[in-house]
Amino acid sequence: MKILLLGATGRTGKYVVDEALKKGHDLNCLVRDPKKIKSGTDKLKLFKGSPENPYELESAMKNCEAIISVLNISRNSDFPWSKLRTPPTFLSVVTKSLIELAKNHNIIRIVVCSAWGASETKNDLPKLFRWLINNSNIGYAYRDHERQEKLIMNTNLSWTIVRPAGLTNFKKYQEIIESYNNNPKPRMTINRISVAKYLVDAITNEKLIHKVPVISGR
Repeated sequence: MKILLLGATGRTGKYVVDEALKKGHDLNCLVRDPKKIKSGTDKLKLFKGSPENPYELESAMKNCEAIISVLNISRNSDFPWSKLRTPPTFLSVVTKSLIELAKNHNIIRIVVCSAWGASETKNDLPKLFRWLINNSNIGYAYRDHERQEKLIMNTNLSWTIVRPAGLTNFKKYQEIIESYNNNPKPRMTINRISVAKYLVDAITNEKLIHKVPVISGR
C-alpha cells in the first residue's frame, strides 16, 4: 500500500517510517527538512514542505491509498509551560485541508494518532494530569486533538483515531492493552515503537474502522 505519512521526523514518526517499510508499504513523507530522514530505498519518497500548505500537502498525497498522521502541537521542550513551536490550531487546520484533499484523490483510509486524555477520556486521567491539561501549555495539544477528532469523525472516511497513553522512548515492543470506555483501565504509558507498530497495523485492520481505541503498554 502507498501511504502518505505526516509527522515522519517526529519522535514517534521516525518509528512509523521504519515499521511501514518493514511491512512492505511505500511511503510519501511530507517533511520540512528532508535531511532528517535517511532514505536508502525507493519505497520511501520525501517531499519538502509543510502540511499547513495545501499545495505542498496535495503534492505529497498524489497516488497514495491511505494516510497516517502523527502530527502534534510541539513545544520548545517537554516542560509543561514551555512555549509552543506550532500554532495552537495546527492540527485542526491541517486536518481540514487533509479531509478535502483526500476526497479529491479518492483516499478513504486514514489513521490518526491523538492522545489519551482527549475528549471524553480526559475524565479517565489521574487528577494531576487533568490539572496540567487545564493549566499548562500541554493543554493546547489536547484541545486541538479534540477539534481534529471531531472533524475526522464527521466525514465519510474510513477513519481510525488512536489515543496512546503517555509516550516513552523505551525501544522494546510491548504487549498492547487496547481499551474502550476505560475498559480495561489503561496503564499510564506506552513506548513510541509500539505505538508506531499499532498505527501501521491499523491501516490494514478493517476491524478498527470508525473505532477510537486507547492504547497502553503492558
